[in-house]
Amino acid sequence: MDKELEQVYGHRLRVRVCGLCWQEDRLLLLDHQHLGTEHFWAPPGGGVDYEAGAEDCLVKEFQEETGLHVKVGDFLFATEFIKPPLHAIELFFEVHIKSGNLRLGHDPETKLNILRSVAFKHYEEILAMPPNHRHGVFEMARSPFELRKLRGYRRLL
Repeated sequence: MDKELEQVYGHRLRVRVCGLCWQEDRLLLLDHQHLGTEHFWAPPGGGVDYEAGAEDCLVKEFQEETGLHVKVGDFLFATEFIKPPLHAIELFFEVHIKSGNLRLGHDPETKLNILRSVAFKHYEEILAMPPNHRHGVFEMARSPFELRKLRGYRRLL
């Protein structure tokens, strides 16, 4: 992991929001760099700001990272990831596109440009990626149906 990112994200508990945005059978993902691997594909999202609601933060993150204006749907599940220096609790919501054109945005929390690309991916494409190149939630849900049905708390390894 890049030292700047470790300073921003590491050595503290981060509460994050993530959105599952489907286009038919494809899921919207962002490819990240500088996180310890060449690629890391994960749903759009980011940290919950102090005194801001989770849903409002998710709307803001989608606009910053993807250019899309979204409506937040149901809360789905939560994950916890602990691998020092990182510790994150992630709240996953269903997300629906209201307007906008898909484009690669930016993550304003760092000076580094950690976002490489944005794309709707077929689930088979996601599962074909090396496990360390995709979010850990894909180890728990081996199909779009399973991912859409995940509920409760999940500890990521």
